[in-house]
Amino acid sequence: MNMAWIMLVVAGLLEVAWALGLKASEGFTRALPTVFTLLSMAASFYLLAQAMKSLPVGTAYAIWVASVHWVRYCSAFCCSVRAPGSGACSVCCCWLPACWASS
Repeated sequence: MNMAWIMLVVAGLLEVAWALGLKASEGFTRALPTVFTLLSMAASFYLLAQAMKSLPVGTAYAIWVASVHWVRYCSAFCCSVRAPGSGACSVCCCWLPACWASS
């Protein structure tokens, strides 16, 4: 796999991280989530810019933006599947905050 694609995938994951961190920072009023959000944001944009040096801009941007939608879809699908009798989310999305709130 080309290094640009790896950077793009990591940039997409960091975009998800900073989007979640933005909510957790509560309007940048909580210090640790704010620092996490800003660092994730900077790293995501940096890796996106590096990946776009060798990938087409349209392709790179589309994949970067789609990462958030993919995680939201996966979360909604997996969290609708409950473990029998427990009411807990299935294992496939237990790391997402949406599952923590619903369990």
